[in-house]
Amino acid sequence: MQNSEAMALSAAVLAVAGDLTQRIHEGVMARGFTDLRPAHGFAFARLAPGGATVTDLATHLGVTKQAASQLVDEIVRKGYAERRPHPQDARARLIVLTERGWACTRAAEGAAAEVVEGWAELLGEGEVRVLGQRLARIAPYGPIRPAW
Repeated sequence: MQNSEAMALSAAVLAVAGDLTQRIHEGVMARGFTDLRPAHGFAFARLAPGGATVTDLATHLGVTKQAASQLVDEIVRKGYAERRPHPQDARARLIVLTERGWACTRAAEGAAAEVVEGWAELLGEGEVRVLGQRLARIAPYGPIRPAW
């Protein structure tokens, strides 16, 4: 592949990722969660499986512990998450989603499904499935970080 082709492919992937992020955010806002930014969604993705510490969240987002702590303070204040004692580390606090946080997460899932449905209308459902499989083969394992 020529450098120019590689740059064009890179630009297309980044454009799709940026558009997907924006459209999910717009869908979340349309569902009533108007007090969040896309960065919150990246945090919710890490908190959703079973909670996380501030340190875990900082690593996931690629930010300092102080920045992650500020974000946690914000989502706790807004009612999307709460701090609980950590089950394995008495010194740490586990940040977990509240019912409001889970409702927002479900709203994001619905918005993402709408975007993918649009792709299926354009490309066909089979092509979208193949695209998903191929992207899964090359996507790095680990945190999905926002583009700051």
